[in-house]
Amino acid sequence: MLVSVYLLAVLASTGVEGAFTVGTDSSNVRVRENEGADLTCKPSADFGSTPRVEWKFNVLNAQRFVVFDGKPTESYANRVELLNNGVRFNKVTRGDNGEYECEVSGNNNFGKVIVKLTVLVPVGAPVCNIPTSVTTDGKAILRCSDKVGSPPPNYKWYKGDTLLPEDPKKFPNFKNSTYRINPINGNLEFSPVTKADSGAYYCEAVNSAGPAKRCKAVRMEVEDVNTGGIVAAVIVSLLLVALLIGGLWYANKKGYLPTRSESKPKPSVIYQPPSSRGGEEEEDGEFRQKSSFVV
Repeated sequence: MLVSVYLLAVLASTGVEGAFTVGTDSSNVRVRENEGADLTCKPSADFGSTPRVEWKFNVLNAQRFVVFDGKPTESYANRVELLNNGVRFNKVTRGDNGEYECEVSGNNNFGKVIVKLTVLVPVGAPVCNIPTSVTTDGKAILRCSDKVGSPPPNYKWYKGDTLLPEDPKKFPNFKNSTYRINPINGNLEFSPVTKADSGAYYCEAVNSAGPAKRCKAVRMEVEDVNTGGIVAAVIVSLLLVALLIGGLWYANKKGYLPTRSESKPKPSVIYQPPSSRGGEEEEDGEFRQKSSFVV
């Protein structure tokens, strides 16, 4: 036991345990839009006094160079400067949201560190899609979205002035509710919808960059299926079909409808085999054979 502790102490004192490591002052940088931001990268001394440092931006399942060959790339030249192996953004935009990799190589070794940059942008007024009329026992989906806020907002739904809890089963006043709320995509779904779900609804979007914003309330009415109207429509349709059939029969009886033209039968060709008798009967048979070809 003492030997193991001694070996660990020796490795720590010589720096072997932390050989060829890359660190950062902050792996999660949060800054408001149009302000500056520093992304730091600190390689250990094992990489040498002048290691090769490159910065990459991970975007849409691909990578884009920010710093290559010791200088900012063309698309970042006016906004980024090198700072002790790190990078400094003079001004960030919401398009800079994402993960950045600092890759260090030296003395035949390689290491990297990832820094996440979050550009803070308050939410705008969310766009709500709320149906005004639905029928009972069906499905109703109320949608809410905001494309402005960064980080992406969470969503809350209100009925009147009452906040709808995400898990209604935990609250006695909502235990019979059939709705589900997705706070990430902003959907409020009723399945099945009941008449008790009628009311005015609105959505609220909020993130850590600023105050919450809400859309205008819209009233949703839940109505029973109009079975009487359906039956009446079927009866009317049957009456119209009956009238059409009766009209066609009457027109045909009175001769108002065109009749089919009689087609003449096609001429037939009858083959008569030659008679076994000779002489005149054979000639008569030949005559009958020729005359049997009808033009």
